[in-house]
Amino acid sequence: MSAQDQPGPDQDEDAPSLDTDPDPGLQPPHAQPADPSPEQPETEPGGDAPAPPTVDRGDLILQGLRSAAAWSWRFLLVVAAVAVVLYLLGRVWVGVLPIILALIVSSVLWPFVRWLRRHRWPAGLAAATVLVTALGIFSGIVAAIAPGVGTQLRQVADNVTEGADIVLEWLSGPPVNLQSEQLDDYVDRATEWLESRASVLAEGALSTLTTVGSILVTTVLVLVLTFFFLKDGHRFLPWLRKSVGRTAGLYLTEALARVWVTLGGFLRAQAVVAAVDSVFIGLGLVLLQVPLAFALAVITFFLAFIPIVGAFVAGGLAVLVALVSQGWVTALWVLVIVVVVQQAESTFVAPLMHSRVMSMHPVVVILGVAAGGTLWGVLGAFLAVPVLASALTLIRFGSEHLDLRTGELHTDDLRNITDEGRRAAQRAESAAPIFQLRARRAYLQAKGEQGAARVALLDRTSEIAASLRDRLLPPILRRDREDGDQDGRPQA
Repeated sequence: MSAQDQPGPDQDEDAPSLDTDPDPGLQPPHAQPADPSPEQPETEPGGDAPAPPTVDRGDLILQGLRSAAAWSWRFLLVVAAVAVVLYLLGRVWVGVLPIILALIVSSVLWPFVRWLRRHRWPAGLAAATVLVTALGIFSGIVAAIAPGVGTQLRQVADNVTEGADIVLEWLSGPPVNLQSEQLDDYVDRATEWLESRASVLAEGALSTLTTVGSILVTTVLVLVLTFFFLKDGHRFLPWLRKSVGRTAGLYLTEALARVWVTLGGFLRAQAVVAAVDSVFIGLGLVLLQVPLAFALAVITFFLAFIPIVGAFVAGGLAVLVALVSQGWVTALWVLVIVVVVQQAESTFVAPLMHSRVMSMHPVVVILGVAAGGTLWGVLGAFLAVPVLASALTLIRFGSEHLDLRTGELHTDDLRNITDEGRRAAQRAESAAPIFQLRARRAYLQAKGEQGAARVALLDRTSEIAASLRDRLLPPILRRDREDGDQDGRPQA
């Protein structure tokens, strides 16, 4: 052994020489499998590759249930709050009803009071003048139709008696063939039933008197409240802004002003529609010489304030009077006139008058009138559409301010009624960058989570590739070395 072959002080005797061929069974350092660690993916028991990532359906279902539960309890909370408000209104309805009716009447009369005040009339004198004039017009209409109604009602009653005699003659003939003794028996039974129900009828009469007294008291309260609303109503919004604060006062001023304009505009538009119905239907009744024509026209005018349903009821009443007084031919002509007038009104007049005030689908109107009539009778049917119109106005106002905060609308795109409403819109629009920044942060957070998911997926793919390499590459290298050793050996 030469000196070069001697191991140096820094060389281990057991270390293999550089020129020594490596053992074919020895794996290269880079091919050694890595030590298992918790970060490495688990492998399936009978497979060679790691288990693919999966999403648990239970987690997704739980997430959906959490979202549904969050919306559900909020919805139930809103419904409970509305139910409490309606319950409280029901408890104090006797005092709330005159206020609602006075607001409706004031919204109709306010333009005339405002015109007088612009001409330097005192507020009290302007309110009193307009209110007394309106009462005079209404009283004049009632006084004009009262004598004719009394006379023609007797004529209609006579016609009803004649019609009843005709019906009895028809019942006594074929195919019914009722005998007079049977008719007398039926009349006696009806008389006995009425006598047995005398106490109930008396209670009903007493209840009717009580209702009439309540109506008179409510009417007086409505007139008094209407006078003060017309006289001092312009002071309400400044007082409200002072009471609730500057910021909330801006929004409430614009919202209530829009409700006031919508309510007054709807009633004035409906008055035009009612006038069209009453004039043309009344003219047709006069031409056909139907009794109570003027009274039926007035009834048609007032019932037309209940959209769709009121016109139907008024037309049915006119057809019934024509049938009793003039016969089925005249009643058929009255029905044709009523249908033609109502179709022309609903096609041309109503859309033109209501398009600037509100836009409600007829199905919404019918459902609202049905719900109001079911809960509160005729008065509920009358108040249903104004309440719905006011509620939709508030919803549209809130929707506009949401669009301002999202940046989809700008202040110049809105038609604000008051200066306070414009300032409120500017405040809402100035808050748009804050909400946009929050949306941007949420978007970036979502993009970051997506990027992290992609990186995790790439890491997963790299781990799978390394695992496959560690499992497949060493046997291939081993076979290559064995083949090379066999080729390098000399032939015997």
